Order: sequence, then C-alpha cells, then structure tokens
Amino acid sequence: MGADWVNISDPVVAEVSKSAPIPWPGNTSGVAVDRATGTLYLVVDNVGLWQSTDHGQSFQRIAEGQIGGRSEFGYSLNCDPAGKRMACFQLDGKGGMTLDGGHSWQPFAPMGRNWDYGAVDWKDPKAQAMFASRHETGGEMYISSDAGASWHFIGKHPEFTSLGIFDANTLVAGIDSGIVRSTDAGQTWTTNSAFHPVGRIAVYFKGRTYWLAREGLITNRDKGKTWKLISSPVDAGWGPLFGKDTRHIIVANFKDILQSNNGGKTWTRIAPMAPFAGGLVPNLPGEYISIAWDPRANILYASLMGSAAYRFQLGH
Repeated sequence: MGADWVNISDPVVAEVSKSAPIPWPGNTSGVAVDRATGTLYLVVDNVGLWQSTDHGQSFQRIAEGQIGGRSEFGYSLNCDPAGKRMACFQLDGKGGMTLDGGHSWQPFAPMGRNWDYGAVDWKDPKAQAMFASRHETGGEMYISSDAGASWHFIGKHPEFTSLGIFDANTLVAGIDSGIVRSTDAGQTWTTNSAFHPVGRIAVYFKGRTYWLAREGLITNRDKGKTWKLISSPVDAGWGPLFGKDTRHIIVANFKDILQSNNGGKTWTRIAPMAPFAGGLVPNLPGEYISIAWDPRANILYASLMGSAAYRFQLGH
C-alpha cells in the first residue's frame, strides 16, 4: 500500500539544490493544509516555505525572507482548523504567521534557535495569545500576547510534553501524570485531569478544544477546567485533523493513518505512514513527522524531517 503514496517534493528540492545544497538535514520537514481552501504548505529544510494550490502538482515559493528554518515537530506549522490562518513555529530560522491565507505575514520576534511547536488562541480573530516550547533549552516555555511580536519567559518545564492555550492567561500542559492548568499566565500550575495527552497541541475547533490523549480523544469547553473522553482509545500521536465536521477525524501513529467518521467511537486504518527514505527517525509522538489532510479533496500529506513529502489520494 506504500506505493499509493506519491512523492511531491523531489521537483522542488531538485530546483532549490541547483543554486546551493540544502543545509542539514536536507529535503523537507513540514506540511500543512488550509482546511477551508485546500492550499498546501511545504517547508524545504532551512530554505523556506512553498505553497501549492493544485494538490502538490506544482509549488510556488512564498514568504521569502519571512519564514525559514525547519519544522521539528508536528504542529510546528499550526493551522487554524477554521481556515485562512497559520502560525509557523520554526527551528533555526524565522517564524511568523499569516491571517489571510498566505498573502501577508507577521514576523515573530526571534528567540535564538526558536521553537519546537506552539499553541495559538484561534478563537481570537487577531490570534494574539500564543504558548510555545523553545528548542533544546531544558524546557523553556514562553507566552506571547501580541501575536509573537514579543515573548515572555514563564519558566523551565521539561516535564511539559504538550501545550494548549485558551487566552493570554489560561494555559494547559500535558505531563506524565496528567494535565496541569494555569490561570495566571503560567506563574502557577495546578493538576486538573488524569488524562494523558500525547498530541503536542490541544486543537480548538467549532467551540471546543480537542486533545489527543493516551485514553482517546478528549474535549473541553470551559477553558480547560474539565475534560471529557469522547472517543475510544486510539494508538496515535499526531492529530486530530478535522474533516467536514467534528465527527470526521484523522490521526496518525508511527506506522498508520487512522480515521473516524463517528466522532471517535470507532477508528479505521485508511493508509500506512508514508514510505520515507532517509531522514530522522522519530522516537516520540509528534516528533519529526508532520501530517496534513485536505478534506475537500480527501487527500493526505506527510513529511519527515530530512526526507521527502508525499501525497496519498483517499477514496471519494
């Protein structure tokens, strides 16, 4: 079934490589899809960001000089599931965000090597509140209340393995023993759930926040106070990605892509993971691999840092 995955990045990589070798680890490191339009975004490692409006048949470079580096984790490219907006929490390059489908970009203030991944308050039309994990700093965590124009250090938390944000003051994080929550912009934290998040980011969509946990998909609608299990257990570390509504969900693990059409009550394997050649080997959920889903065209995309990016056409 791996043969059903089609390499879509080799032409871009070959063209970029004509002028200079792509810096380590080479090739690509991130894909994301604007759920509302089907626009595909692709990161070429340490070079920049490309965009495709024809499902990866062709690409155009965008945000040149504004977005660079590479995407170390899934949700380094964090798309608003409602569409048109995306934040790029890049490593070893420039980060920033678009609020208009990639036509214009707002830069993030640089923070050294920058980020592994970050959460965004997509409820806010200006998407000003963010919560991000800085790369290889012993767990340094930062928040922003001005769309990344400045960052405020809130402490070292190497125990945090996943993040969520509800507003500039209300944050959640996943740790080995469950979920912790802060209502004072990260000054203090209290344990408020025994669920164990494995998805790197809690995802806001249609009035609720969703988080992929060891127990299944959990949800919240009161700024992280109470979490409810809404799905059966599922072996996954990437997602959730939403289709036409909250009943249609895709998640992934190290080997497979899984789908639910009933809000997570049951899960079906719909594809193997892309047949990556070379690149870095992920050991943790959300690490190195990024996946994306265009529910309009029913197409999956996957990229591994240091390897190619692929497309998989699902059945209509």
